[in-house]
Amino acid sequence: MAYNIPVEATLDVIGGKWKVVILCHLDKGDKRTSELKKLIPDITQKMLTQQLRELEGDGMVERTVYNQVPPKVVYSLTEYGWSFKPILDAMCAWGERHVEQQQIDCPVPSGK
Repeated sequence: MAYNIPVEATLDVIGGKWKVVILCHLDKGDKRTSELKKLIPDITQKMLTQQLRELEGDGMVERTVYNQVPPKVVYSLTEYGWSFKPILDAMCAWGERHVEQQQIDCPVPSGK
């Protein structure tokens, strides 16, 4: 695929509402689908599965199936996925500053 600027390639991989959230949770350790669903309660099962498949297709996430009953499937970051960690860390830091700024700009009424 041809991109006009490099950030388009980045957004092609991590774009959407849930992919970065999924990557943030996998940054803290391998997770089963059910664990991710509990950590991200607003995502539908269908969307979680779709996003995981896309991340797997882009080489960011590895899906490991254990041969047991019931089947156990675990998702983890690949080496390529770990290369995104500095960007994840920067996004988390920016998000924290943004939330703080929003609280300064729009203080919550004290209830008096």
